[in-house]
Amino acid sequence: MSGWTELRDLGVTFRPFDGPAPPEGGRYSPFSASWSSTVELLADELRHLNAERVVIECGLGERDLRVDGMPRADARMTSDAVRISFDSKWGPLRYETGEFAGNYYRGIGWQANVRAIALAMEALRKVDRYGVSKRGEQYRGWRAIAMTSHDDSFATAAHARAFLEQWDGDVKRAIRETHPDRGGDEDVFRKVIRARKLVEA
Repeated sequence: MSGWTELRDLGVTFRPFDGPAPPEGGRYSPFSASWSSTVELLADELRHLNAERVVIECGLGERDLRVDGMPRADARMTSDAVRISFDSKWGPLRYETGEFAGNYYRGIGWQANVRAIALAMEALRKVDRYGVSKRGEQYRGWRAIAMTSHDDSFATAAHARAFLEQWDGDVKRAIRETHPDRGGDEDVFRKVIRARKLVEA
């Protein structure tokens, strides 16, 4: 199975960057794995996290994308950076990097950065192996990045409910734990209030 087919079957959607792209490091990629191997690794990690609504932001324009959200055959990346966002069993998560460039020419570096993200996801998951983390504590930093991003809106009530799942869907608990008077983050608190309005509408 080709990498593209695997991504499509996972329901992954490619999008142009929503806001500034991650900075590019320009280091040559240390990876020799094939693209299909990278996709297989990413798919495994997404399944472990029960990932849904997976979006890969990259250096493509709207006209470079097919109706099904996959890049067109003649699409050309304008950046090596990538950002992967999705809903998971630990709440919304976001990973991004532009650290690596292609070994031979610009454009293939984005695949190396997808692999770097997949390997980072694998490393985080393996923290559970030693019983140190049982509630996804290792994802908190990545969750905070997603929750405090510039996009505070919810497309649907389902997205709002998915956001609230990190508090087990308990709106009162979410409000209590994020309230600024209790040491919570004000931006996250406002997002909780917006989510509550949607799910209780």
